[in-house]
Amino acid sequence: MADANEGVRASDVAPRARQWPYWAAVAVAVVGLLVTGVLTWVSAHNYHRNENRLLALRAHDLGSALTSALPGIQTDLASAAALADATGGNVAKFNTFVAPYAGTGRQFVSISLWRLGGPDRTPVAVAGVTPTLPTSSVSTPALFQHAAASGKLTVIGFLTGPIPRIGYAFTGMSKGPFAVYAESVLPPSRYAPPQKGAAFTDLNYALYLGASTNPRNLLIASVRHLPLPGRHATVKVPFGDTVLTTTVAARGTLTGSLPQRLPWAIAIGGVLLTILATALTVRLIERRRATERLAGELEVAADENRRLYAEQRGIAQTLQHALLPASLPQFPGLQISARYEAGAEGVEIGGDWYDVIELGDGRLLLVVGDVSGKGLPAATAMATLRFAIHAYAVEGDDPATFLPKLSGLISVYEDKQLATVLCAVIDPRSRQVTLTSAGHLPPLIIAGAETRFLDTPVGLPVGVDRAAAYASVTVSAPPGATFLAYTDGLVERRGETIEVGLERLRAEVSSNHVPLDQLLGRVLDDLRHDAPDDTAIAGIRWLS
Repeated sequence: MADANEGVRASDVAPRARQWPYWAAVAVAVVGLLVTGVLTWVSAHNYHRNENRLLALRAHDLGSALTSALPGIQTDLASAAALADATGGNVAKFNTFVAPYAGTGRQFVSISLWRLGGPDRTPVAVAGVTPTLPTSSVSTPALFQHAAASGKLTVIGFLTGPIPRIGYAFTGMSKGPFAVYAESVLPPSRYAPPQKGAAFTDLNYALYLGASTNPRNLLIASVRHLPLPGRHATVKVPFGDTVLTTTVAARGTLTGSLPQRLPWAIAIGGVLLTILATALTVRLIERRRATERLAGELEVAADENRRLYAEQRGIAQTLQHALLPASLPQFPGLQISARYEAGAEGVEIGGDWYDVIELGDGRLLLVVGDVSGKGLPAATAMATLRFAIHAYAVEGDDPATFLPKLSGLISVYEDKQLATVLCAVIDPRSRQVTLTSAGHLPPLIIAGAETRFLDTPVGLPVGVDRAAAYASVTVSAPPGATFLAYTDGLVERRGETIEVGLERLRAEVSSNHVPLDQLLGRVLDDLRHDAPDDTAIAGIRWLS
């Protein structure tokens, strides 16, 4: 009988020996790199989307700033036209009125008075230099007829000559017999770099008269050579009876250096974590192979088997802890602590996790979650969700916004996995706690002799419905209160309802006059015993 049993064991071991044993390590490496790639792409995509949005807003701002100068030009010309109509075209009064506006170094190089319907192309009066209009191919009567019919400031460009100019014609609101025409000089090379301290020094820009970006329509640019380098945005803004086409490009990043560098940080961190997880998985595989070989061929003694089992379990726990935060941030006036304990059955890693994320405005985000299942798929899904929450939190998303997005990373229908997640946004100064739950157990708050579970709206677990909506609730923590969040391994037991486990937890923490870390250790020691499931617990205590 003993020989027969040995034959069966040998036949079982032989097929396994012929199979390549490192597929799990390959899976860890592939999944880790895929997750890193997805998170890197999401971060880079969000960065480029925000850059384009901010660039478009800056383009609109620049266009609005240019348009805001138009009423001043129109007011000056309208006042001059009204004076001419009122004085019957008195040249002396006209020249006296427009003298502060015309001449070298002033708003206009030339301001001239014209009689509507005049027989020739000669102005009644000219202040400043001789205008380009009389010697151009533009029909003077047609220009002023158009200005009178439109009732708007008529803008015309003389952009091809040795001294490029832009002209403005206005006939006045009184419909009198006179029109006023002014010209401004453009830089000969059309190059005008932004001045230090100006409003748009972070942009390169090019302005075109009309709806086209044809170089012949260029008015002014902040660079010597077009097109503008880098990403750019183009807007068209009304300018008198025509439009100004404004093209802008950012000189640097508009959203800041952190979003720009975040994809690189995620990529490097993800690759390093994948290498670590793969190396630990290979070590675990090799230890397991050694155990199988010893058990199948040499019938290793029970003590040796237990030693190898403990070593495998230690490796699994090491891998699990490698996926959890190495340390937790500390805030003045708070105690922050968290614990993780593996289940008593098996050596596979689990999907329970905790995390504390600094939000950058004095608040923090406490996350406790539990992925269904065991082993590398659960740990991979856990790492995916944890790093995705980090990325979304850095981008500024609140839990009610990013929880539906997580269902795009795991699916109960495709991956046979789902996860419960509890998010608590905590303001240490006001002691405000905003809770959002995706199918998770209610958190517990301890304040003096009062211990109660917080009533939290419970949404669908992550991975069930990508269109799920989540509601948040905000509660105030009393001074000196302790806030606890946990996974179901702490309270669930076979053969009893969840209410029994919750009541057992509430009774256990009713006396909490010990440091927070000791309280979490005592809870795990007293309630876990030989519980088969993994457990994560995290707590925050206000010191005043």
